[in-house]
Amino acid sequence: MKTILSKKYILSILLLLMLISPVFAAYNNYGIPDSSEFRKTLVEKWFEAPLESVRLNTPEIFSNGAGQKFQVSLEETDTTYNILVAAATILKMNIITEAGTAEKEQEIFLGDIPGSWVLIKDKKTDKPIRIRYYFASDSEVYVQFSPKGRTASADMMIYGHYAAKGISTGVPFNSFYTTSFDDVVKLTERALPWKYVNVKNNSYDFVLQMAGMIQKRLNSIVITDDYMFDETGMVKISDGKPVAVEDDGKLYLSSAGFIKWIADGLVEPIAGSKIKRKPLLEETVDFKNIGHQGTISTKKEISLYFSLNWIRNLSAAIISVQTEKNYRYFNSGVDVTVNPFASSINSKNTVTFIENNGYNPEVLKPLLYVLAATQPGIVYFGAIRETDRTAKPELKVFNECAAFFPYFDTNGKFRCFVFYKGRQIELNDFCLYYKDAFVYLTKVRSDERFFPD
Repeated sequence: MKTILSKKYILSILLLLMLISPVFAAYNNYGIPDSSEFRKTLVEKWFEAPLESVRLNTPEIFSNGAGQKFQVSLEETDTTYNILVAAATILKMNIITEAGTAEKEQEIFLGDIPGSWVLIKDKKTDKPIRIRYYFASDSEVYVQFSPKGRTASADMMIYGHYAAKGISTGVPFNSFYTTSFDDVVKLTERALPWKYVNVKNNSYDFVLQMAGMIQKRLNSIVITDDYMFDETGMVKISDGKPVAVEDDGKLYLSSAGFIKWIADGLVEPIAGSKIKRKPLLEETVDFKNIGHQGTISTKKEISLYFSLNWIRNLSAAIISVQTEKNYRYFNSGVDVTVNPFASSINSKNTVTFIENNGYNPEVLKPLLYVLAATQPGIVYFGAIRETDRTAKPELKVFNECAAFFPYFDTNGKFRCFVFYKGRQIELNDFCLYYKDAFVYLTKVRSDERFFPD
């Protein structure tokens, strides 16, 4: 009898799951809450009503079929007003009482977290301007739709840069009042570069391992002009002559020497020796096509393209060891030359790659976001091109180096370690400091066999 009842119970559970599963599937294909189920009830009262009427509405809370909560409310700016369908999240707070510190959880609604939906309208005309869908852990990554004639156009935004702009959807704008995020993806899967934002947050173990090992050694690094390690010991980059330093457990390294020290950490465990100095100074730039810069560079002891040559040759050396094939820079494929952005919201600066210059630092963060999503497990060396205004005429000089370790954390949020001149700095600070420069990138595969000397 127990066996029969058990089978009936199991059958009932299976039937219940079959009935429930389509509901959950509709909300969980992309792991974010979806408000489309009840948005259709908000069109007349909230989305199409004039501002004077919307102001009379009080915020309302709704739940979808999966039990996920949203709050509908009004938010005004000087020229626009927003109808927010904000997803719920839990805020954890530490409350200090006489008995000590206690953790308290509070439910809040935020308009720019995964699952939130926003309608933006013009205050003077009440006409809709755009609809935004937030789906990423980074609030500056979203898709939006704008009226364009009788249909809507689509944009994909990554940190203020258009990964796609003005793409025709062929469907009426107001259809997005009720369209689910799943259907948005299906509708635009060929038109928008979803691969740029398809985060793989479990593919960065070696990136994190390498960054952690570098962090542990930063206190022992002393930045010293022209110093590096080669296969013989401490030498000067400029002439290869040995230098004597105190045996104090410190690493005396220049900006370029520091990046080589990172590269040696990848090469030495596999090859058994450090990278040699002389091949790193080989020119990688065709001077025939760069006029005055090239003429001056050929007359200098150290090339105006020093750090560009340095990171290109370092990356070629690493890929040679990792693949057990002998690559020179010219056939290594280490340069990063992608152009994932159409334009920028706030700047007239170029968002494209420029040969032998690289990228404007303004585009560096969204670029590394795209690279981390499309090429997980890759780290990058950067050569910084600045303007020497003491020279007449002015010269563009590649002197300094940096290393970038982009990844997504377990919550899918973009992060990036930046190592520069023997220290770690924030990516935003790096980009601000070098806002008038260019950064050229080369790529290197991360590896668990990373043991910097």
